[in-house]
Amino acid sequence: MTHLVLKDELLDAQTLRAVGVAPYGGADVGECLATAARVGGTDLISWHDAWASTAAATLALAESEAAAGRPVSARLAFWRASSYFRTAGVMLMGTPVDPRLVASCERQTSAFRRGAALLDSPPEILEIPYEDTTLPGYFFSAGQRPAPRATVILTGGYDGTAEELYFSNGAAALARGYNVLAFDGPGQGAALLLQGLLLRPDWENVITPVLDYALSRPDVDPARVALIGLSLGGYLAPRAASAEHRLAACIADCGSYDLFDAALERIPGPLASGLVNERPLPEAALRRILHGLAARPTAGWAIRRGQLVHGAASPIDYLLALRDYSLKEQAGKITCPTFVCSAEGDDISASAPQLADALNCEKKYVRFTASDGAGDHCEAGARTLYHARSFGWLDPILHPER
Repeated sequence: MTHLVLKDELLDAQTLRAVGVAPYGGADVGECLATAARVGGTDLISWHDAWASTAAATLALAESEAAAGRPVSARLAFWRASSYFRTAGVMLMGTPVDPRLVASCERQTSAFRRGAALLDSPPEILEIPYEDTTLPGYFFSAGQRPAPRATVILTGGYDGTAEELYFSNGAAALARGYNVLAFDGPGQGAALLLQGLLLRPDWENVITPVLDYALSRPDVDPARVALIGLSLGGYLAPRAASAEHRLAACIADCGSYDLFDAALERIPGPLASGLVNERPLPEAALRRILHGLAARPTAGWAIRRGQLVHGAASPIDYLLALRDYSLKEQAGKITCPTFVCSAEGDDISASAPQLADALNCEKKYVRFTASDGAGDHCEAGARTLYHARSFGWLDPILHPER
């Protein structure tokens, strides 16, 4: 694990996550380090307030630069403010929903859009038809001409947003000649916090309407569309590709094979077997342990986040919901070329080799290492290296226009 400022592993990782998008306009390293240094231990309100303060100051800078007629400086400041608002709210995920979390979501979206409007080619703001509602998203065009182009669809994870996807993958794809469609699916970003849509395991039923929309556009080549999944998207993207065979390629960063099995590996053996075999006493003991763990500021954050995203009434209900998030029966059904990666210091991607082994399609597996600075979850400190490897694989398949 890369260590920056904070002694707490989770908060330091979240700081690295914010710092990591600096090459793509989503942060300034110094601003992030100075903000993290103001956080008081594992006090999550202190975390929120420190990042919200930096976000507000950066937003004020953006507005003054815009008023002075300096659009480049304004755009970059709006975008940094967007990242910092998202970072402020992320540690407050849980139920009941904290109004500060909702406010951070709204403010990060507003700041991102104000910055994106200052691009030479601003994105289209989307409302993609989905069941009886819509999903929010963006379409960034890689060129001025209406000719069909190679396109990537970006899907995120538990606590990301469509706006963050631009910094983590979208800007790199645009620079390489791809159109970019980024969106919030059920359980993600605004779809979760503003629309109340909960996460679902059968992501093919999310990607199919998104792909239907993309293929309705004259500037999208239907034969050259790839799906890139980030974080939990490393499960969601291959799950979608197992049933949605119009995709020309799939990238799972970092790949996850079976979320329930991965969770069981973190539970002492007798309690894990008791849960699997539905034995009342071990299950009751585990229920008490998880309840106590969920109350801890950072150690319980993933549980609180999971309850919110899945709509689970209790920590153990969240754990049991993960039983549906498996690629054991689906991985072999993927037909498009698929890139799977893992990071050396990332427990979440530990099952990526299993996913790669289960694939019957053309495939590439890459393990990123700590010695290259890429050993953290989703290569958070080395996104440019990750993009060199992943797009180096994808480019010969989709042939984007430069």
